[in-house]
Amino acid sequence: MVSALALAFFLAKTTEAEDVFVPVLNIKRSELPLRGDNVFLLQKFHIPESLLIFRDEIDLHALHQAGQLTLILVDHHVLPRSDADLEEAVAEVLDHRPIEQKRCPPCHVSVELVGSCTTLVTERILQGAPEILDRQTAALLHGTIILDCVNMDLQIGKATLKDKTYVEKLEALFPDLPERNDIFDSLQKAKFDVSGLTTEQMLRKDQKTIFKQGIRVAVSAIYMDLEAFLQRPSLIADLRAFCQTHIYDVLVAMTIFFNTHNEPVRQLAIYCPHAALRMTVSLRPRFTLRALQSSACTCCPLLGSHSYTEVP
Repeated sequence: MVSALALAFFLAKTTEAEDVFVPVLNIKRSELPLRGDNVFLLQKFHIPESLLIFRDEIDLHALHQAGQLTLILVDHHVLPRSDADLEEAVAEVLDHRPIEQKRCPPCHVSVELVGSCTTLVTERILQGAPEILDRQTAALLHGTIILDCVNMDLQIGKATLKDKTYVEKLEALFPDLPERNDIFDSLQKAKFDVSGLTTEQMLRKDQKTIFKQGIRVAVSAIYMDLEAFLQRPSLIADLRAFCQTHIYDVLVAMTIFFNTHNEPVRQLAIYCPHAALRMTVSLRPRFTLRALQSSACTCCPLLGSHSYTEVP
């Protein structure tokens, strides 16, 4: 989010042409609550959500057909299939991930393997027009780089020398920026805070889909203790509705929390609304599912749970 906002700000301030630079967030507006860190930044630095434009609020295809669209892809370089016809409108890619050569649009590509794409946007601003940078924009850039680079932790190894350099440049220009530990802890907490989300939002927050042998499986990371998740009101009805709405045959909920030793503990629960498939899953040797009260019976869509602790 911040990379798109900051780059559009830079281009609007430095381009003499009459073009209008609009940062479009590539999610639906309804999905913003799933990005707790983004919501936190907007609130902390007094940016109304109403000012943002989301992918479901602008008809890019109509603009393209009218010859009024030029796209810059920021923090990604592959268009979804539904937007494949927009590829010819892509003028530039700015990303920090390895390029998928067969899928990247044929345009000017700026890619550098740094910890945060926001570092590359910061570099462009400070090299191109440092005088336009205000504290609000600097704070957004600073916080995002620190979060993406896991507080510049050398042991984790996400941050590169360039990430470190531009965080220090921002801090030198604006000495009153939040302390690194403070902003990282706040953003990390907000990122994984699910207290205000519905069950469906929890399931969609960090979800992947697997499709194999005609079976669609959703794997959702849930950032809370499994016991607490299973106590949510109307959980079975919510799980059933989620699978029906998104056409999933199996739902794997992987809950994640930290124990008293600050070790990540992961717990699994499997929901399967189809009786025959549920029996197959419950009989597979790989699934050593520990019975969870009455939930382990094969007549119940919620099969059971398995818990393990990660060892460094």
